[in-house]
Amino acid sequence: MNLQTWSIGLATAASPLALQAGVSARPILTAADIDDVDAGFVADPFLLFYRNGWYLFFEVWNRAADKGEIAFARSADLTDWIYGGVVLREPWHLSYPHVFAHDGAIWMLPEAAEGDGARLYRAAAFPREWRAEALLIERPLADPTPLAWQDAWYLFASSRFVEHDDLVLYAAPNLHGPWREHAASPIRRGDRRRSRPAGRILVDGGLPLRWAQDCHPTYGTAVRAFAIETLTATQFSEHELGRVLGPGAMNWNRDGMHHIDAHRLNGTRPMTGTAPLWTAAVDGCRLDSCAAP
Repeated sequence: MNLQTWSIGLATAASPLALQAGVSARPILTAADIDDVDAGFVADPFLLFYRNGWYLFFEVWNRAADKGEIAFARSADLTDWIYGGVVLREPWHLSYPHVFAHDGAIWMLPEAAEGDGARLYRAAAFPREWRAEALLIERPLADPTPLAWQDAWYLFASSRFVEHDDLVLYAAPNLHGPWREHAASPIRRGDRRRSRPAGRILVDGGLPLRWAQDCHPTYGTAVRAFAIETLTATQFSEHELGRVLGPGAMNWNRDGMHHIDAHRLNGTRPMTGTAPLWTAAVDGCRLDSCAAP
């Protein structure tokens, strides 16, 4: 099984639900761009706009260590990217570096399902130095995805990260907890097409949009969107909006896509016509690499 062809690209559109048509013809980052480790692939990209520049955090599969590590790249214009190096490694596999700003600090909640649970990191010297801040949930969870919503915090994840077929939900009064499993959890079970998180939940004035990996017929096939209708301390409901990413026409993503991190470009790049322009970090693969490491 060749895992070298997972790559990272960008997508732009007038709506985050229309990003498929705007997927870049070429990836912005591949394993060949990684110069500090022997990289098998790059995947799970998260964007952060910080002090007049864009930062991209993502998983690098380190073939020598046989595990994922977290690296970053930076860009002033979302076009030309400079690789910055690996910035976070642990004895266990790391991926899905969900990076976000909150309360005057920059935080990262990566996947560490092979470690001791959902561990929160704080940037000690952004973007290169990260310190473990707190172990939020002592349970193996895939793709932990936090959401601040209506004066509370929620965390979506998958506990069946081999089967990719469940979605669990946790809640807390603030980012540091205490975190408790939600009364409606698990939200989904036995559903490979709509469960495992596929990127940052988008909040842009309306209903939050949740992205889910469609792992049928195989891991890494597509991304589906869901509008969260109800999310309280005791209730949860959502409805599906359809598939937003899938196998593309280009060689780098011809057989699947499984991640999206969408952002509105509020003056950081020219608008198209009168419609607001959206960009998203995405990843894609070829058939021989559409498998979980």
